[in-house]
Order: sequence, then C-alpha cells, then structure tokens
Amino acid sequence: MVAAVLICDDSNLARKQMARSLPAQWQDKIYFAGHGQEALEVLKRQPIDLLFLDLNMPILDGYEVLQAIAEQKIPVKVVVVSGDVQPEARERVMAFGALDFIRKPVAADKLTEVLAQFEALHTVSDSKKVQERTIELNQTSKSFVLDPVLRDVFQELTNVAMGQAGDLLARLLKVFVKLPIPNVNVIEVSELHMAIASVEQKETTSAVCQGFIGGGVSGEALLILNDSSFVDIAKLMNYEGKLNTKAELELLMDIGNILIGAVLKGLAEQIDMSFSQGHPVVLGQHAPVSEMIKANAKRWKRTLAIEISYGIENYNINCDLLLLFTEDSIKTLNYKVEFLLEE
Repeated sequence: MVAAVLICDDSNLARKQMARSLPAQWQDKIYFAGHGQEALEVLKRQPIDLLFLDLNMPILDGYEVLQAIAEQKIPVKVVVVSGDVQPEARERVMAFGALDFIRKPVAADKLTEVLAQFEALHTVSDSKKVQERTIELNQTSKSFVLDPVLRDVFQELTNVAMGQAGDLLARLLKVFVKLPIPNVNVIEVSELHMAIASVEQKETTSAVCQGFIGGGVSGEALLILNDSSFVDIAKLMNYEGKLNTKAELELLMDIGNILIGAVLKGLAEQIDMSFSQGHPVVLGQHAPVSEMIKANAKRWKRTLAIEISYGIENYNINCDLLLLFTEDSIKTLNYKVEFLLEE
C-alpha cells in the first residue's frame, strides 16, 4: 500500500523542509495543511496514514488537533514536529497518543528512527518528487517590502529559536511556558511606537534593551515585562529578599539574559553566524512603554521587527521580546536565508 502523509505547519518553509526530508518513495502522496483546522478537514475528507504535526499554529494548535483526533477516533499515526522542546510539551503530546516527538530543526537520524517505527506498520511504494517554486528575493534594503514567503522564513526561524529559549526558561523555573506565533514585519518608527504601545495593556511595565551585532547584521533586543509579573517571578526564582525596585531590576536582568541570549543563539545557529551582545541597558521601570522608548526611537527608524510574547501557565507572568534589526541588516539577512529556500 502507498502511505498518505499529511504535513501540518503554519510555516510554508517548515512544510517544504519536512517534505524534502522524507524518502523519495514517500513523495507520491504528500498533503499539506497550514493550521490545525485545515488538517482536521483533510483527515475527515480522505484517509491519512501519517501526520507530521506542529504545535504552535493559529486557529487550532497541535494540542487541539491531537485532542480532536483522540475524541473522534481518527485512524492516523501522529508525529509531532515542534520548536517547543519543553519536557512537559513532549509529555503532553505523548499522553494524547502521538507516535513520537521530533524537535525543530529536524535531525536526520531522529527522522530515520521515526520513519522506521512507522514503516514497521506500513508498506510504502511508488515515488514522485515534490515540485517546489523558487522565490526571487529583493536584494535592495531601501526598496525592501517583506515578501510573504520571506516573512514565513523569518517566522519559522524565530519559532525554532523561541522554542529553545522557552525550553531553557521552563527547565530553569520548572514551569510550562506558553509559546506564541511570532509576529514579523518591516515597520516604520511611527509604527514601532504603536506596536510597542500595544504591549502596555493599561498597566505599567519595566524594560531592558541589549544591542547585538555580527556579520553585517545588527539590532537591539527589547524585553518588556508587565510589572504585575514580578511577584510570581520572584517566587519561581526563589528570591527571598524584599521585593523593591532594586530587586525587580535584578529579576528583569536575569529574565532578559535568559530569553535574549537564547533567542539570538537559536537564530544565529540557523543562519550560520554569531552575534556579539552589548551590555544591557535599562529603558525604565514602572512606566508606560511609550515613555521609555522616546529617547531611543530616533536610532531605530525603519526596522525589521520580530515580536515574541511569552507567558507561563498558571502564573501571572507575561513579557514581550522584540528583536529590532536595522534596515541595513535586511539585505544581509536575505542572503543568509536564501539557501533555506533553494530546492
């Protein structure tokens, strides 16, 4: 029998990479879904033998798909492929009946092991190579408009990097970190004001920023933490002293070092470069974000902005991490990610 394979991921890049990773004889019947609801529609419409499923997706995420498969008794083997590598994430998907869990980026030996598990139950024959379109990247930063496919590339790179950062935070604090779908856009400084102002949510915040540079790419990382988060953060980090402004600053710096360093490391590894990080600078404490950025907005100008919103399950902890790449960096980033789109 010829096995039918469904790859469900909101990233077009991730879907392509997974399809290319599969053996030639698997290529004849590969289907794609961009989110969980679409995957369930495919599963109801036709028999699927093996589902490669991402976790962090819009409309229906991977956990909801797994729950629906279990409740509706849909006969399909599921392999979760995710950048969320927290131990609890693996435990949750395996409890739903997943065949296995593969972390992004997918390691060839792990995929071979999983396919061997599946092939022990199914016989696969016939082959047909998946054809893919190529994309022409704009090489001039001044006239740069973020192509939807390029946005997808940056979003997927960020998805993997933030998963690594979330895993580090989860292991350190022994919690489950809620990971979002990252937002990626090229914005003007006026729009940056609006984007950052939207983080406030009618409460004061504290923020730290840290510059980074490497191989023709530079920018700043901003970590913005709701002030209401400090009580639970101090509890999780076993801070026993008095929670005053100085203590909150130390906690802010600690969280910033963890998340900023891990995300930049995750991005750098994927595009084969390294970043040097500057000293962190406090933008402000217990104030609206819009007031904190006034002194810095002039140097940001037009920027490639990546926003990641972290939360911790069962705790009142919410923070936003913004990566602001300079306009001059966009051309270099284009070259760096171009190889990911090649056939």
